[in-house]
Amino acid sequence: MSKDTLEFHWGKHHRAYVDNLNKQINGTELVGLSLEDVIVATYNKGNTLPAFNNAAQAWNHEFFWESMKPGGGGKPPGELLQLLERDFGSFEKFVAEFKAAAATQFGSGWAWLVYKPKGLHVGNTADPCPAKDDRDLVVLNSPNAVNPLVWDYYPLLTLDVWEHAYYLDYQNRRPDYISIFMDNLVSWEAVSHRLEIAKAEKEKKDSNL
Repeated sequence: MSKDTLEFHWGKHHRAYVDNLNKQINGTELVGLSLEDVIVATYNKGNTLPAFNNAAQAWNHEFFWESMKPGGGGKPPGELLQLLERDFGSFEKFVAEFKAAAATQFGSGWAWLVYKPKGLHVGNTADPCPAKDDRDLVVLNSPNAVNPLVWDYYPLLTLDVWEHAYYLDYQNRRPDYISIFMDNLVSWEAVSHRLEIAKAEKEKKDSNL
């Protein structure tokens, strides 16, 4: 990922989402809410409100940057690797599925690895939750600004497949960009930490039922 891409992607695109969101919510009941709560509120069960796109894109990009580190890639440690091998058959099969999700997302969007506790099926008629089986870890893609928070999933990893994320470096070669991300940039430590947080939050929710 080149210096020019980072300057445009982080310094212009990401910054614009944040600036526009702040203008949109100024003086509204959304001020003071967490960004996650703003996303869920403005998603509005698929009938999105004006601030949704900027809120979701601001969150998505922050999550994306934190999914990477210099000298990343390789295999994840400990429990995360065990769960990936259990739910996908092997780590290599997970990587292939994630790459396919990113490569086949038509137009702008995102690829995700999410923690989806068994039995959770949340959706709506306007923008239904992707149908998945009973695995805890699943791969999915989402169009435009949509992210898994709106389906009550726990995001663990994401890859931006909007053209502005890769076009300066790779032009129309999206698969090359995806491979570089998976092989050299993913921070599995960040993903493992998110899994720990997701499991703790799920246990807390269960205890309050």
